[in-house]
Amino acid sequence: MELNRRSVIRGIGAASATLVFAGLASADDGRARYIVRTNGNGADVESAGFDVLNELAGGDVLLVAGPDDAAETLETADGVAAALRDLELELEPVLEDEHDEIPDDPDDVYDTLLWDKQVQEVREAQEHATGDGTTVAIIDTGVAEHPDLSTLDTDASATIIDGEIVDHQGDPNGHGTHVAGTAAATGDVLMTGTAPDATIVSVDVLGYGTGSFGDIMLGMEHAADVGADAANISLGFMMAPQDFADFDDNVGLYRQMFEPVANYGRREGTLYVGSAGNDDTDLQGGWLRLWNGLSGVIGVSATGPNDKLSFYSNWGRNDVDVGAPGGGYETEEKTVDPGTEWPHPLNLVFSTYISDEDDENNENGNGNGNNRNNNDAEDDPAYAWLAGTSMAAPQVTGIAALVRELDPDANTQQVLDAIRKGAEVADNRGDPELGAGRVNALNTVERF
Repeated sequence: MELNRRSVIRGIGAASATLVFAGLASADDGRARYIVRTNGNGADVESAGFDVLNELAGGDVLLVAGPDDAAETLETADGVAAALRDLELELEPVLEDEHDEIPDDPDDVYDTLLWDKQVQEVREAQEHATGDGTTVAIIDTGVAEHPDLSTLDTDASATIIDGEIVDHQGDPNGHGTHVAGTAAATGDVLMTGTAPDATIVSVDVLGYGTGSFGDIMLGMEHAADVGADAANISLGFMMAPQDFADFDDNVGLYRQMFEPVANYGRREGTLYVGSAGNDDTDLQGGWLRLWNGLSGVIGVSATGPNDKLSFYSNWGRNDVDVGAPGGGYETEEKTVDPGTEWPHPLNLVFSTYISDEDDENNENGNGNGNNRNNNDAEDDPAYAWLAGTSMAAPQVTGIAALVRELDPDANTQQVLDAIRKGAEVADNRGDPELGAGRVNALNTVERF
């Protein structure tokens, strides 16, 4: 069988959380959900027959419920600048890969499995900073309790379901737990993240496989409200202009809806870190792509052990600020070639994962728990190899925590500039594949 690029990605364990359009979002009572951009002076949507579900960015954005096909009516309400239907998103299944030989000491794991940390000189950087006193938020599928994620703050964590913020409910999928380990695993058992002393906050916007733009907006604001120094968004999403044929709305208007939320987080001191996505596509050219390119969001492409752009990674000038290790090589053939320096699956990214017990609770089956080491108890925790720009972004999130420990008063632009200046490999800051280059933790922290 001839494999297309996406099927090969799945076959080797690529696992960026790719979101696909699944329809128009509805409220619990069946009414249509809308995203509203106000003129900044408040908006009276109630008089037009709509109810406010959530208020974001100090009232600049509203999530509302009302009748179907009523965006134009909503736009006539006093104080409303623009209104769009909220879109329901579906998470494509995550696949993992297995490998039988896992050392039983975190130092040995670093030396034999964590090529991604080695190329960034993370161990050397941790002699300067470990993320102590900082907080990283994981806006994802949730974060499971795991002995290498003992800094998880379940009180500050949240699950967002249909626009409602509820208590932390773990991670039925596994993706968010893997991302959290890359950013901030403690190394208490096996896995050491970039910022092992940072506090982790789980912001579950997709734990059971579905969510919406509005839910992700809520997650972004929650991360800022709990004081996250950096918030990881390893959720790839893009749509071609022709896919919006059923909408009268301008594609770019959805991005504009997110701008006040991203700006709110930036003002609160939260640097958002977004994965570029896994479509092997230049993001310039009319695509609706989120979240990269927004002010206050650092876009991250994926690299392999040889610092080349991974074959699945998106790229694009203005959308990619830096590259970071995400797994795989520059071609699919090389990725699965057993003769490479880091043969598959070792050229993917190793990190924490959910146990079989967690996986059994996944109602939608997104965990696909058959292809990882079988561990189902806290005494025998689970780990997995995954690849994707989802794995690249938390490398940068961890570095942001190191920077904030060294300079707690640094604003988000200063943190972003430090990460860019510490990057290497690329010839200039405008490289379309790697932006300023592949990140280097040691280079970054040595600037302080």
